[in-house]
Amino acid sequence: MLETIDLARLPGILLIFARLSGFFMMVPFFSYRSIPMTHRVLFVVLLTWVMYFAVDIPVFVFDGYFIILILKEVTIGLLLGLIAYIIISAVQIAGGFIDFQMGFAIANIVDPQTGIQSPIIGQYFYTFTLLLLVSTDAHHLLLDGIYYSYEFIGMNELINISDQSFVDFAINTFGTMFVIAFQMSIPIVGMLFLVDVALGMIARAVPQVNVFVVGLPLKIFVSFAVLLIFFSFFFALITNLFEFMIVAMRDLMRVMGGA
Repeated sequence: MLETIDLARLPGILLIFARLSGFFMMVPFFSYRSIPMTHRVLFVVLLTWVMYFAVDIPVFVFDGYFIILILKEVTIGLLLGLIAYIIISAVQIAGGFIDFQMGFAIANIVDPQTGIQSPIIGQYFYTFTLLLLVSTDAHHLLLDGIYYSYEFIGMNELINISDQSFVDFAINTFGTMFVIAFQMSIPIVGMLFLVDVALGMIARAVPQVNVFVVGLPLKIFVSFAVLLIFFSFFFALITNLFEFMIVAMRDLMRVMGGA
């Protein structure tokens, strides 16, 4: 086995390991605390060994430029994982919009996967999103993304994030992500807006009714009823979100590669 290994290409293992390490620090599902750190490290080492024989690795010399390349590889992995995590977080943004209208915005919970506070409905959506991510094998597409990143950004190339194309990509990606989050939340938010209008009309017509007492449980009941109907559309939107996530990762690789 050792006879098939080109010792001149061994420094490339460090570059592959650096890019995969940065990627698995941020990418959804693989970076969560429910997966033990030991398993994640072993998985990165295994993928590094597999990609060593699958990727064309040039010859490197251990010098100052090689250290810059290692930092560049870590940055590429972090950016690819971060863009995937940000796009998946659209479901939590949508849940935040819904919680604000339902009156649940005051009660946040701690996400055990990431350790940050999350809205209740947002965490509910996020759990279903992760289940759909695994059931549709979309997590395999994430691994494909980091593998094919070497076709856009070579190991001996520096990334290009200083021109206007990177700024335009960031603006368009964040704008599209918020549009998807708004599309997820608009059925419930729109229905709750109509409930607020109805309560306002009742308060004007029958002043004896305390709408503040009646309004909160009514809005919660309406929200849960609409959520049951909305789930058929929710899964379609999540599928579109996964497709946009893969496209965004590919566009980011093109931008960093200068294509």
